[in-house]
Amino acid sequence: MALDRIGIFGGTFDPPHVGHQILAMEASEQLVLDKVLWVLTPDPPHKAGKNITDIEVRKLMVLAAIDADPKFTFCSVDIDRPGPHYVLDTMRLLRNEYQNQELIFLMGGDSLHNLPNWYKPEEFIGVCDKLGIMRRPGEKIDLRELEISLPGIEDKIEFIDAPLLEISSNQIRQLVFEEKPFRCYLPFDVYSVIEERQLYRSLT
Repeated sequence: MALDRIGIFGGTFDPPHVGHQILAMEASEQLVLDKVLWVLTPDPPHKAGKNITDIEVRKLMVLAAIDADPKFTFCSVDIDRPGPHYVLDTMRLLRNEYQNQELIFLMGGDSLHNLPNWYKPEEFIGVCDKLGIMRRPGEKIDLRELEISLPGIEDKIEFIDAPLLEISSNQIRQLVFEEKPFRCYLPFDVYSVIEERQLYRSLT
């Protein structure tokens, strides 16, 4: 019997936008995933000191963003434990929970290039069954240098041909702050949460 294939899609999601939905959808389709776990990170180490929206509000927005897709599932693995929230620890916990499934960690090409600088990258790669790498149109990803620093990584990688999406959570927050139109960048229910709670009106 084939193992279920589960994609791990992590982020601060502040806010989750249509670009997130599209990338998760493409990963699900191209990698033939049975489920995509949206792992909400409370306080990622690389964003230390930055102003981040309250975790319960971000959880509400993620739930709103994934509600319509039966393959998308909210995952509280990082919320339910103290920090710092290194992805290695996240994957170890998920490996313990999903012992008989194949876990595919989803990331962009830029994150892949920076992987040698992550916390214990060799152990992280070891706990993942596969790495789903989102590759933009025209993007060249040379694995030779990565293979030298992280032997065996090539065998873990499955590429996802991702559309070119110039959308970011930071951009959306800036649009809201500047009182410019932003509704079409977001799932409608996420837009409603932002409007109801008057989020991002201040950048402090």
